[in-house]
Amino acid sequence: MGILNVTPDSFYAGCRSMADADIVARVDDIVAEGAHIIDIGACSTRPGAKLTSPGEERQRLRHALTLIGRHRQDLTLSVDTFRADVARMCVEEFGVRMVNDVSGGEADEAMFATVASLQATYVLTFCKAADMEGFFAERVERLHKLGCDRVVLDPGLGFGKSIDECYQAIAMIPSLLHFGMPILVGASRKSMIYKLLDTTPQEALNGTTVLHTLALIQGASILRTHDVREAVEAVRIVRKFQENK
Repeated sequence: MGILNVTPDSFYAGCRSMADADIVARVDDIVAEGAHIIDIGACSTRPGAKLTSPGEERQRLRHALTLIGRHRQDLTLSVDTFRADVARMCVEEFGVRMVNDVSGGEADEAMFATVASLQATYVLTFCKAADMEGFFAERVERLHKLGCDRVVLDPGLGFGKSIDECYQAIAMIPSLLHFGMPILVGASRKSMIYKLLDTTPQEALNGTTVLHTLALIQGASILRTHDVREAVEAVRIVRKFQENK
């Protein structure tokens, strides 16, 4: 899953795409490097970020999705939003197939019913720091009762968690496999890497690849990343290793 941020304030400057030409170029790069999904975000959720208004988020997404649709139509698109009305617009107007909600449904109580009615794939993010398995069990049951069966579980690295808790979340991935749902990991260039190593997001590519490798070995099946080529290489190497164990 390649990241496309149509915001001016994403924590990693290398994936901020606001100009039309930048958006198109970023989409082409993500596809060329081997991603299967493009995750488009128009409201930064980095710590300390000023919250984008719903109207501004919708405007940014409409512009980007219209541009992408004119450029190519063979893409699997995900929208990174915690607002149900924004998710509905993206699915109904632009054919977006996945809703990536970093709030775990807590920011907008209408989100679960919305994704169920849309029959969209829903990324359910663990946004707390305790009892991850219980969190997922309770919310998956609610989603299933509403008719949402396409659920992806995200341990939520960096969301309300200390560095140690982020690494514990990766270690706990095997305990989530019994749900029978894909596990998404979003470790790309996050503070759990650069704060641990006393560097910056710009210097966190090597650490990201290490975490991707660990997550894949633990059972993750989707990597949400700024650096697609390196993540694809990690997937290929881990698959080959697992084939020959």
